[in-house]
Amino acid sequence: MLVRIPIEQLRTGMYIHEFCGSWYDHPFWRTAFLLDKPEDLQEILTTGIREVWIDTGKGLDVEGGKSEKAVASEIDDTLARASTGSKVAHHADIAQEAARAVKICAQSKQAVASMFHEARMGKALNAGDALPVVEEITTSVLRNPGALISLARLKDKDNYTYMHSVAVCALMVSLSRQLGLDEEQTRQAGLAGLMHDIGKTMIPLEIINKPGKLSETEFQVMKNHPIDGHIILLESQGISDIALHVCLRHHEKIDGSGYPEKLANEQIDLFAKMAAVCDVYDAITSIRAYKNGWEPAESIRKMAEWSHGHFDWRIFEAFVRSIGIYPVGSLVRLASGHLGVVIGQTEQSLLTPKVKVFFSIKSNMRIPPEILDLSKSSCTDKIVAHEDPSKWNIGDIQELWSDISAAPW
Repeated sequence: MLVRIPIEQLRTGMYIHEFCGSWYDHPFWRTAFLLDKPEDLQEILTTGIREVWIDTGKGLDVEGGKSEKAVASEIDDTLARASTGSKVAHHADIAQEAARAVKICAQSKQAVASMFHEARMGKALNAGDALPVVEEITTSVLRNPGALISLARLKDKDNYTYMHSVAVCALMVSLSRQLGLDEEQTRQAGLAGLMHDIGKTMIPLEIINKPGKLSETEFQVMKNHPIDGHIILLESQGISDIALHVCLRHHEKIDGSGYPEKLANEQIDLFAKMAAVCDVYDAITSIRAYKNGWEPAESIRKMAEWSHGHFDWRIFEAFVRSIGIYPVGSLVRLASGHLGVVIGQTEQSLLTPKVKVFFSIKSNMRIPPEILDLSKSSCTDKIVAHEDPSKWNIGDIQELWSDISAAPW
C-alpha cells in the first residue's frame, strides 16, 4: 500500500516510492528504492523535500500517513476550486495558432541560445534585445496560449535549457493575463521568464547534461544558478526589478524550504511566486537528460499534491485556470470507452474541455477523429481519467492536436 508521510517520519528500512516534489529538488537519480543507507536518509533530510510516498508492501510502515484515497480527495478539492474561477477566452483556432507558434518557437530558441552564448562569453546583456522575442510570444499566447505552451514543452535534452526559457516566458504571460496584470507587468513577467535561468550559463555542461545522480558537490553547483544569474542581470542593461527577483527567487518555496535564501511566503514577491509555478510545470513535463517528462494532466495533479508548501495557493489556482486541469495535448479516457486528446479549454469548466476523439478502447483501434465540446449540454460524454500515451502505443499525440508532425528545434 502506498502511504504519504512527512519527511520527519522517514526511517531506514522504508521503501521510497516517490518524492513529493519536482526531481530537481533533490540529488537522487532514482525515485523508487529501499532506503537502506543512513547516509542517504541524512541527505534526504537536508533537501527541500517535505513529504514522501512509501510502499508499505516493500518496506517498513508507520502510523499517521495519508492513504492514496485521502490524498486524491485533497487534490480533487484543489482542482475543483481552480475550476470555479473565471477563465480567459481564446480567440484563435488551435491548429492555426500552432502553425504560427512553430515559427515563433524556433526563432525564440535561436534568440535565447544567442543570449546564453553572450552571457557565457562574459558580455553584458541588454533587455531591449530580448523584448521583441517576448512580444512575439505574448501575441501568440493572447491568441491561444495552448498552442505555443504545448509546442514549447516538446523539447529534447539537447535544447532543453533554451526551450525551457521560451516555455516559462509563455507560461508567465498566460498566468499574468489570468491574474489581470496590466500590459507592462505582463511584458516584464514574460521577460523575467525568458531570463530566469541565465545563471545556468555558469554551470559546466557535464553537470547540466549528466544522465545520472548528481554528487553532493554537483548538486550544490546546480543550486547556485539563481545567484549566478542575478549577478549577470545586475551587470546587464535595462533589467527590471521583476526580472532580478524572478531570477534570484524562482526556486524559493512558500514554506521556506527553497533556495538560495530560504525565504517564506510574504518574503517572496508576486512574480517570483508566479515563476516558481511556471518553472516547475515546464520542467516536470519536459524530457531531461536524466528523466522523461510527465504528461500534462498528471503534472497538474502532482503540483496540486505539492501545493501546500511549494506554491502560493492563489497563484497555483490561477495557473490551473490559465492552462487547464487537462492542458492541451493531454490524453484522456472518456466514459464512452474512447480516448481523446485535449485540443482546447472551454469557458464553462476546466473539467469539460474540447477533445478530439480518435481511439476505441473496446476495439483497441483507431476510429475516425471527432471533435467533442464536453461543455455543451448536448454532449453526454465526460472525462473519467487521464492516460499515458505510451500505455496505448500512441506516438502521434502532437500531430493529433496540432496537425504538426514534428517540431523543428
